[in-house]
Amino acid sequence: MKLVTKIPSTVNQLKKAFVLGLCGFVFHNVQGQDQPVDYVNPFIGTSNYGATYPGPIAPRGMASVSPFNVAGPQNPLEKDSQWLSNPYVHENTFLTGFSHVNLSGVGCPDLGVLLLMPTTGELKTNHLDYGTTYKNEVAKAGYYSIELDKYNTKVELTASEHVGVSRISFPKGESNLLLNLGLGLTNEQGAMVKIVSPTEIEGMRTVGSFCYNSPEDAYPVYFVAKFSKPAENFGVWNTPSKYNGVEAQWMGYNGKTRVMENATKTVAGDSIGTYFSYTFNKPENVEVKIGVSYVSIENARENLEKETQGKSFEDIYQETYNKWNTLLSRIQVEGGSHDDKTIFYTALYHTLIHPNMLNDANGEYPEIKTGKIGKTDGTRYTVFSLWDTYRNLHQLMSLVYPEQQADMVNSMIDMYDENGWLPKWELNSTETFTMVGDPASIVITDTYLKGIKNFNVEKAYEAMLKSADQIEGNPLRPALNDYIEKGYLTTDSKGPVSTTQEYNIADYAIALMAKALDKKDDYKRFYNRSLSYRKLFDKEWNLLRPRNTDGSWYEPFDPDAGANFTENVGFIEGNAWQYAFMEPHDIKGLKKLMGGDKPFTAQLQKVFDADKFDMANEPDIVYPYLFNYVKGEEYRSQKLVKELVRKHFKNAPDGLPGNDDTGTMSAWLVYSMMGFYPIVPGEAMYTITTPMFDKITIQFNEKYYNKKELTIERIKNNNGNVKEILINKKKHNNFFISHDELSNAESIKIIQK
Repeated sequence: MKLVTKIPSTVNQLKKAFVLGLCGFVFHNVQGQDQPVDYVNPFIGTSNYGATYPGPIAPRGMASVSPFNVAGPQNPLEKDSQWLSNPYVHENTFLTGFSHVNLSGVGCPDLGVLLLMPTTGELKTNHLDYGTTYKNEVAKAGYYSIELDKYNTKVELTASEHVGVSRISFPKGESNLLLNLGLGLTNEQGAMVKIVSPTEIEGMRTVGSFCYNSPEDAYPVYFVAKFSKPAENFGVWNTPSKYNGVEAQWMGYNGKTRVMENATKTVAGDSIGTYFSYTFNKPENVEVKIGVSYVSIENARENLEKETQGKSFEDIYQETYNKWNTLLSRIQVEGGSHDDKTIFYTALYHTLIHPNMLNDANGEYPEIKTGKIGKTDGTRYTVFSLWDTYRNLHQLMSLVYPEQQADMVNSMIDMYDENGWLPKWELNSTETFTMVGDPASIVITDTYLKGIKNFNVEKAYEAMLKSADQIEGNPLRPALNDYIEKGYLTTDSKGPVSTTQEYNIADYAIALMAKALDKKDDYKRFYNRSLSYRKLFDKEWNLLRPRNTDGSWYEPFDPDAGANFTENVGFIEGNAWQYAFMEPHDIKGLKKLMGGDKPFTAQLQKVFDADKFDMANEPDIVYPYLFNYVKGEEYRSQKLVKELVRKHFKNAPDGLPGNDDTGTMSAWLVYSMMGFYPIVPGEAMYTITTPMFDKITIQFNEKYYNKKELTIERIKNNNGNVKEILINKKKHNNFFISHDELSNAESIKIIQK
């Protein structure tokens, strides 16, 4: 899903320093060589609408701590303004705190709440008053630091799975720690807070309404915050009119810590917060640990204690660093430049953020729709941006992290039990129904066909059939009756051409699953349904074109309409060119419609030559690889993939082509730099191109695969085109390889001419 909001106009502001130096403590292996984790640059994607953030998170963590710089004078986050979808934009320069639950690479606003902010001197509670410019940012996997100009204060951040940890280095004098529960990216308001003691706060903040959905979808995030030093003065505030610049009205106790009864009262409201104040006779450090939960305050406290009690800042960072390095080390690359390794491992890092865990340390999580609390022995995952991730991210998880992918599929099936439907775009046990299509079926099929079968297969198949066949009250497939009767959606429906294509791809995946389960009638039925896009093919244009309810072509037809989020009738977030080849499951049929290999190649090349390809948009990201379907034209794929990597992916804040879409763009890069790509969603097949490293070693999980590793080597020369492919030293005669062939191979060599 693409970004649908605008970045504030701060481009002409002075850019802050982009610092990649080391923090005060860095971990090296025995040989002193860089580990995969050391190449991660979390600043990549924080500009150019990438929607990532530079703050720390543990792999798949619930808690994350991000600098929050989108609520400054240029963007006060008024109710009627267009909000950003992430808490941080690299070009911005005004910081108002550090949020503790965030989304990475999404296209709509939500979360970005629980903002901790250190200040010095006089206490102020309006973010426009206490916000500050900053310098000397450092970001690495699991660590972030920054210096606040106004306060001569350094902030260091790290995180465990459910806890955000801050270490604030205050100067001598009056200092304050604010927890602002009014600011955030969510469309929701409402919070509750209680000061438990001079070292502890507990409460909740309402979030939800992702992509401006119904307020009924709001839900709470609970928290407990613990401070390493007791405050001398503390209290809460409430601002009746949000962001109106009026100083807060004070509530609760604003006195010495010896009096506790009034300070422990519970306060609720839309724009509330707490303050803890100190007077330091010399520079002092204060550590703040904020545990979060979507179940209860008690669970937030338990999460905090289990993960961080008795541990220092360095201890927690070391643990998170090691967890990142263990996962990133499953793919080892050799050769290539430092920047090559940086963009590669940062991309892999981004694919390991979402989906993320929803369950607490005790296994509890909020069920979807039921209002009940469930419990898991594994991991209950959330943030399923499936319109994006069904195309490549879950395939990467199945290959490299199959134990995670198994839990993701089990999470989807549990959602079916709870909600009656598989997820479409699920967020913290709310179904947002964002985007179109029926993507969960594709992910489940792809997972199963790759040999990951430790889930309830029959129930999964039952759920897939329900999504594909139930006409009445089907939230996953609107206008299903038209699709079944006519083979396509008409102009009466939203994005009828692209939605038809999405249903086609899902039906093809269901057909593959039916075939694997020996359900022959279902296989035939769904395979035939998957080809219905052909009824929308207009030979005059060699493109797909919307049809009206009576079957006539829609007029006037502009194949360019829809690019860059302009209005169009037939397509969702794209135009006719960007959807022209989104039938990877039927390229043979598409070539026939277009008149054969040569017209197919010419039309596909035109997409690139006429600048109609959008690297930042999911429907066409497979296009560079489609030349592999035409014998003798494979060199075009090799050339294009390399060019696109070099053009759109960089070791810089604008180093993603646009919204990362919860790791989808990053997964494209990981595959492309390794030299193969999952070309047909749902099908256990890859297509081959030239690797961008001399050697890639993929470590396999032996519980799922019967081997330890696969090595892919590139034998270079000046031309760069692939001359020969050797699998286990034997010549491979085409540019496609099945998942079984790849996962069972010991070595693959790509020899260039």
